[in-house]
Amino acid sequence: MTFQNIQQGDEIKKVVKSAFDVDLDISGEWGYDQENALVIHTFDGELFQLEHMLASMRAYIEMNMTVSEENRYGAINVNEKKRDIIRKNNKVYDKIVYEISAMPEKMYEEFIAEYKEKYETADFDIQEHFKRRKEATIVLEKVFWFDISNTIQQI
Repeated sequence: MTFQNIQQGDEIKKVVKSAFDVDLDISGEWGYDQENALVIHTFDGELFQLEHMLASMRAYIEMNMTVSEENRYGAINVNEKKRDIIRKNNKVYDKIVYEISAMPEKMYEEFIAEYKEKYETADFDIQEHFKRRKEATIVLEKVFWFDISNTIQQI
């Protein structure tokens, strides 16, 4: 399954506020490559947590919010696989590879309904249920570039 990158040009800070009701001191683009890194200006907290939250937001926008209802994915999970710090042209970047897993939203809803209805019944094979859920799940690897130059200077 291929998902479209989020369109460039919209002010990322406004998109995040509108879609997720979160105010963040960010700018730039959605971090698909170094030239279009998401710029983190300031953040009071653990940087890796903010990066994970932003990667989760990007995945949710790509896989759910911007696709037709019949093509939406749910149960979206984002896990960091690899992290590199890149220094270039007086800037510092986190280049992070995330593993993103998800399943078609309608199918996920059916699995949840089945689980709620049949859990604790004698004929429910929980191992088979989770085997089918795993088989229905797609797994993608996505790179996310963050310009963390400003946050490094705060330390």
